[in-house]
Amino acid sequence: MKTSADGSARRTIWATGDGAVEIIDQTRLPHEYATKRLASVEDVAEAIAVMRVRGAPLIGATAAYGMAIAADVDPSDAALALARQILFATRPTAVNLGWALARVADVLGPLPLGRRAEAAWTEAEAIAAEDIALNGAIGDHGLALIKAAQKARPGETVNVLTHCNAGWLATVGWGTATAPIYKAHAAGIPIHVWVDETRPRNQGASLTAWELAEAGVPHTLIADNAGGHLMQHGRVDLCIVGTDRTAANGDVCNKIGTYLKALAAHDNGVPFYVALPSPTLDLSLQSGRDVPIEERAGTEVTEITGRTADGRIESVCVTTPSTAAANPAFDVTPARLVTGLVTERGVIEPERLREVFGSRA
Repeated sequence: MKTSADGSARRTIWATGDGAVEIIDQTRLPHEYATKRLASVEDVAEAIAVMRVRGAPLIGATAAYGMAIAADVDPSDAALALARQILFATRPTAVNLGWALARVADVLGPLPLGRRAEAAWTEAEAIAAEDIALNGAIGDHGLALIKAAQKARPGETVNVLTHCNAGWLATVGWGTATAPIYKAHAAGIPIHVWVDETRPRNQGASLTAWELAEAGVPHTLIADNAGGHLMQHGRVDLCIVGTDRTAANGDVCNKIGTYLKALAAHDNGVPFYVALPSPTLDLSLQSGRDVPIEERAGTEVTEITGRTADGRIESVCVTTPSTAAANPAFDVTPARLVTGLVTERGVIEPERLREVFGSRA
């Protein structure tokens, strides 16, 4: 596994060559870097469901590798259909999950049983490699936005606000929203990132901040509610976030809290960009109202995990035992609040999705 800090060559998942894959176990970050071996469909499904891997592009790639693991064990139509069903049931919102499963199934379906396992591994690796390439292109197009912000304020640091983790940890490599940031940093552009903590799972605090620290990118962690205040005081030049599913009209579904950041950006004239590779598009949905929103366990809201002063990792309850918690994991930002979509084909207006990408679903 390559390990460049900025995510350009570092991978979140890789085949071991003996019918399994290894992943970075993101539930252990930022306190411990650990990898985990996935050797069965059940291992892969568990890793997706509990968010050892997360982020729409990485979920898709992991599911593809899960199909390859299944094909090694039993390449029959019935066994592969069952594996696909198990993997598809893990998480409902990220469209890449179903997309990757369908892509592998379409490749394997016409093949004789004896050729299916090798073809499945080849296709899973192709999906992973394509993700890295797509995100690299997103980084190039997003870099132009950061350069424009720098030109507007010569000699000053460009301040970017992001939400959740759309970094290389959410993809196979590079990241979506972070790819332009990494490329700007490598180009010597003075850049600083406001990192939303992103309650309740704290992917910003635990993952984005960890990534940026490894890459040496200046950053500051903020409470989720602080973003609007910073925008009011001119301390944010642009926002860049990721997305788990984008509808045909340009509505974007992303981690809960994204919509509020878009509202604050709109009110303060701050450009709000969404970075997405084309597999995250779902042009079969007419609007974001049709996106299935995942409801996760209330304990993610009522409990929080961290490192104690003596080095132990502990979870504590932050409310009374009798208090119930709702936990919608995503929200939808209407296209009218999105300045532009940063894709591998360029920065486009949300209403031009069908024009640029055709009928891809």
